[in-house]
Amino acid sequence: MAHDDPLMVVDAVGTLARWSRRAEELLGYPAGEVLGRPATVLAAEPPSAADGQGRPARAVLRHRDGHHVAVDLRVRPTPAPGGGLAWAVSRIPEGTTAGDGLREALLDALFTRSPVGLHLLDTDLRIVRVNTATRNLRGVPEERMIGRLLIDAYDVEDARALERMLRSVLADGQPVQGLLVRVRPESDPERIRSADVSAFRLEGPDGEVLGAAVTAVDVTEREASRTRVRTLDRVRERVGRTLDTVITCQELADALVPGFADLAVVEVVDAVVRGDEPPLGPLGQDVPLRRAAYQVRAGITDAPAYPVGDVRTLPWPTPYAQSVADLRPRLTSLGPDTPWLAIDPRRAEAIRASGAHSLISAPLVLRGTVLGLLSLYRAELPPFEQQDVDLALDLAAHTALCIDNARRFAREHTIAATLQRRLLPTDSTERATVESAHLHVPGGGGGGWFDTIALPGARTALVVGNVSGSGIHTATTMGELRTVIHTLAAQDLEPDELLARLNDTTVHLAAERAGLPSGDPLHREPLSATCVYAVYDPVTRNCTIASAGQPAPVLVSPDGTTTVTEVSGWPSLGSTDEEPFPIAVVTLADGSVLALYTPALLAAGPAAAGPGALCRVLDDPAAPLQDQCDRALYGLLGGPGQGAAPAGDAILLLARTHAVDPGLVADWLLPADRTAPAIARAHARDRLARWGVDEETGYAAELIVSELVTNAVRYGEPPLSLRLIKDRALSCEVHDAGATAPRLRHARTIDEGGRGLFIAAQLARSWGTRYTADGKTVWTEQPLPPPA
Repeated sequence: MAHDDPLMVVDAVGTLARWSRRAEELLGYPAGEVLGRPATVLAAEPPSAADGQGRPARAVLRHRDGHHVAVDLRVRPTPAPGGGLAWAVSRIPEGTTAGDGLREALLDALFTRSPVGLHLLDTDLRIVRVNTATRNLRGVPEERMIGRLLIDAYDVEDARALERMLRSVLADGQPVQGLLVRVRPESDPERIRSADVSAFRLEGPDGEVLGAAVTAVDVTEREASRTRVRTLDRVRERVGRTLDTVITCQELADALVPGFADLAVVEVVDAVVRGDEPPLGPLGQDVPLRRAAYQVRAGITDAPAYPVGDVRTLPWPTPYAQSVADLRPRLTSLGPDTPWLAIDPRRAEAIRASGAHSLISAPLVLRGTVLGLLSLYRAELPPFEQQDVDLALDLAAHTALCIDNARRFAREHTIAATLQRRLLPTDSTERATVESAHLHVPGGGGGGWFDTIALPGARTALVVGNVSGSGIHTATTMGELRTVIHTLAAQDLEPDELLARLNDTTVHLAAERAGLPSGDPLHREPLSATCVYAVYDPVTRNCTIASAGQPAPVLVSPDGTTTVTEVSGWPSLGSTDEEPFPIAVVTLADGSVLALYTPALLAAGPAAAGPGALCRVLDDPAAPLQDQCDRALYGLLGGPGQGAAPAGDAILLLARTHAVDPGLVADWLLPADRTAPAIARAHARDRLARWGVDEETGYAAELIVSELVTNAVRYGEPPLSLRLIKDRALSCEVHDAGATAPRLRHARTIDEGGRGLFIAAQLARSWGTRYTADGKTVWTEQPLPPPA
């Protein structure tokens, strides 16, 4: 608008620097007569309200012909052509509307009563004028700000970013709002404040760029509140994702640094790390704490007082010890004169090195028990406030709950691992025909097991199984299934029949679990188990294998050739499928190594690992079996990028097989008549003498042979045969084609028969019946004295 054009411009020293045509028409002076002269030559009387702040002033000016001219003038700052500041004087036309008055009132309010800081900048980004709120925010008088660059007037944390923003506003005219700027007030340089900054360009009537207006709102408390909310959300999201006490503590330290604290230390009662019950508060001065986690902001001297893992009591009296004594947090200012620092010189030196000036110590408390202590320090961030203490209590409460969950899991895991270890065999069953060694790496489940079971006839059963799940219930179920296998193995069942009976037991246990009350956690946990069962016969060198959900065993031949046995897959135990278990029969050369294992042994390795990986580490069949187990451990579980515990129990059972000495096995075909017992006794007497069996054992063996053959002739069906095997025990086997099961009877005194099997059972260490496709075999075993 025309009336917005200045009548004249007065430079910083009060000299007329510009004279308009309208000024000449109003006062009659040509430009040549007034330019360069003081502006006061025009004044007939002093202005009524000339304040130089842009507000209207009533002025009486002297016309060239001498009469006075009364006008309303507005004075406002304007950039000088050569730089610096000048004043533009404009006339307010007569008949100004009410809206103009409102605009004047608005300007007055912005500069005197607005709570929003306002800065007027020239094109060089120098401060031309500020309002009252700005002076309050800055904490210094206005005259110390006028003429200074904005980025010099404030100690801005990122001054370059603010300057780029203002230059952009001047260049393209696009306003910017909501820029968060952190500054250090000159009146309180120790306290960083946050300001929400917006800027827009100022233009003259002809479009010339006059400068920029910058508003600033102190949002320190708002940002602090947002930081606290973000911190609490971050801790709730990140802390407690595992059931490991130390990892939980480190998650807390990582979540708090650098957003909420510059340095964080988490210490836990040492007994809690082991899974023991935490002590009731207050915590005694003699209770040791383990430093479980430590984190520090980048750029701060990283010199912890004590390393992570260090165990020691808290020094007394200090804020740390007080917090765990009365279960209340402490907000403490730190400085060179803090008296309690002398009590713990190492901690004091670490605090001085980090430059920490503020400390919060908060106890980790749950239901009146003390689990540990959280210590937070600030060195670069502003000092902690009371609201931060309240937040620290919330963080400590959440972390204490997570630590207690981890403690309970550690305790249950320890009990389950102990139970599992007690249920597993303490040593391998060694026989002349089978050497064995095992590798067991617990994976937190507690459900894996292995066994070597001595069977009659110098045979050996090899077992590897696993129960899904973890904890005490899993270990207990494993013990139940292992006991069932030993019971069924004592009945000398074939591998497929044994797994069928074991599957029936698993189905029954699963039904019992499903019948638990719905509130029982075990009710929602399905029962699933796997097992592979192999029986090696050193006489025939045949190994019969049946599997339920387990990988096929790996066979290493004496020449180093490795193959995966062809065992057809079958569902895991607990299935209601009525299909019979398939079996595989493998003939083993003398010195072969059979490897049974759980899937976790390979699952912990590279993604592409399979049975071939196991074959590669078992390529030396002549090496000691325990050395081969160690090679499997290093090659499959300790390779690059590995080293962590497997997801489940990793088990490897190795068995090196040998054929029995043919000279220690004797077979005879017997006639199916009354002469058979005498013939059998004669064969047994002669062979036992040749083997050097002691007289007492030999005499008992003759009686056993006589009674078993008598029963076979009387109740069985031809053909009949007798086999004697001398291993670490003396085995006697009588085979016939009948399917009738023998029954142990207790004959009465007047009975003439019925005592045969009873006599055999009394003379032998064990006895039983094994059914085959062509009949049955009744067997006994007698102990032999160890060789001299």
